[in-house]
Amino acid sequence: MSPETRAFAAEIDAAVDRLDAAALAREYWAQDEFVVIPRLLPAAALAPLQDDVRRLEPDLNRNYIPRHKKGGSVSHFVIADEGPALLAFYHSERFRRFLSGLVRAPLQLCPDEDPHACALYFYTEPGDHMGYHYDTSYYKGARYTVLFGLVQDSSSRLLCRLHTRQAGREPVDLAVATEPGTMVIFNGDKVYHGVSPSREGDRRVVFTMEYVTSREMGRAQRLFSNLKDAFAYFGVGALWRGRGRGARAGG
Repeated sequence: MSPETRAFAAEIDAAVDRLDAAALAREYWAQDEFVVIPRLLPAAALAPLQDDVRRLEPDLNRNYIPRHKKGGSVSHFVIADEGPALLAFYHSERFRRFLSGLVRAPLQLCPDEDPHACALYFYTEPGDHMGYHYDTSYYKGARYTVLFGLVQDSSSRLLCRLHTRQAGREPVDLAVATEPGTMVIFNGDKVYHGVSPSREGDRRVVFTMEYVTSREMGRAQRLFSNLKDAFAYFGVGALWRGRGRGARAGG
C-alpha cells in the first residue's frame, strides 16, 4: 500500500470514529434496515477516490436492458488492479466493524471472484437509470449494500421504498441525492430501490460495496449470479477474470 493510500485509509478510520454509532443504529432499525449518512468524508478527503474514478472510467462496461437498466459499470476486478483508494475503503476493518455493529451481524468481505464485491456505477448518458429491485442475495447468508456518492452533477436520484416487507406499515418513498461523501447503508432484501433517469449533460457516479454474513454460495446460485453479472453489468470477460481470481484464491 502506497503512503497516499495509507493516508486515505487513516481518513476512513477517523471518519468512522466520529460517527454517533448508537444514534445511527436507532435510525437504521426504525427505517427497517436503511440509513443515510451525509458527508461521511470531507471534500478534501474524497480526492483519492475521485482520482480512481477518473483512472477507471475508460474501463467501464456499458449495457442496456429494456425496462430494467441502462448505465456503465466497473467491476471489483478492475478496482482491485487499478483503484487503490476504492479498494482500501472496501477493505477497511474499522469500517466493517462499524457496519457489523449497525446490522447486528458479523460481516465479511465478498469472495475475490465476486465482481459485485465493490463496483463503480456511472449514470452519465441521457436515460441512464435502474428499475426498482431488491438486492437479492445468492449467498447462504444475508448481504448488505453500501452506496457512497462520488459525483452528483445530475438530476438523477437514488429512489428507495422502505417498509415494503413489514406487515402493518405503509411504505415510505425517498429520493436521495448521493452527494459526494454521502453514504447509504441498507439490507438489499428489504429496501426496494432504483435510480431515476439521467438527462443530457448529467453526471452521477456511485461506489458500491457489498458485505455478507456467509461467503458460501451454492453451485447453481453461483452460475446464475455469474451470468447475471456478465450480461447485465460487467461484460462476458468478467466471467473469465473472476474464474482466474477464484482459482488463485483456492490455490
